[in-house]
Amino acid sequence: MSFSQEAWERNLDLYQATLNLPFNQELAAGTLDKSAFCHYVIQDAHYLEAYGRTLAVCAAKAFDADAILKFASSAQGAIAVERSLHNGFMQRFGITQQQYEETPLTLACHHYTAYLLATAWSESYPVVVAALLPCFWIYAEVGNDIFDKSAPDNPYQAWIDTYAGEEFQESVRQVIAIADRLAEQSDKLTLQKMHHAYTMAAKLEWLFWDSAYHQRQWSGLERY
Repeated sequence: MSFSQEAWERNLDLYQATLNLPFNQELAAGTLDKSAFCHYVIQDAHYLEAYGRTLAVCAAKAFDADAILKFASSAQGAIAVERSLHNGFMQRFGITQQQYEETPLTLACHHYTAYLLATAWSESYPVVVAALLPCFWIYAEVGNDIFDKSAPDNPYQAWIDTYAGEEFQESVRQVIAIADRLAEQSDKLTLQKMHHAYTMAAKLEWLFWDSAYHQRQWSGLERY
């Protein structure tokens, strides 16, 4: 069994729980509260900037030229998507540049981005790839599910379409293949760390969506 197959099976219940989150179910139905979606878009823009940095570090650690190109391109893509949010979804839903800039990272977003950046700088290349994989793979699978279930005239259809396209799906397949090759060449300890990194990032994917639905902030610390 490949690393990706084993990682998916180990975390299947977590994936299903992510799929069943109210945020994702209501997004597909087109009934998600606008304020929850706006909260998500702002935090996702913050997240993508940190994700781009993590991908850039991963590219620097990569073992071969193809992987360098892949992760460097993905880093550029993450920043491009972050910028497109400002010019597209934020304007469409009435989110101003000032509102975005003055909105701090939530606890969930801070936890996720801090984990990825810390892993990128402190861990070996295979472990960094494993930590990055859930954002590619789980996002793609959730996006496919939402796309298939999306209600007619869904107000969030443009957002849904971005993660169901073939270009994104091919990118996911490439990262899965890289992770599997690295796992085949890794020792037992590195493989254990890869699985731990994948599971932790998968948990943080769940937390990010759940936090957005409930629009959670730093409870008790908002005034500071």
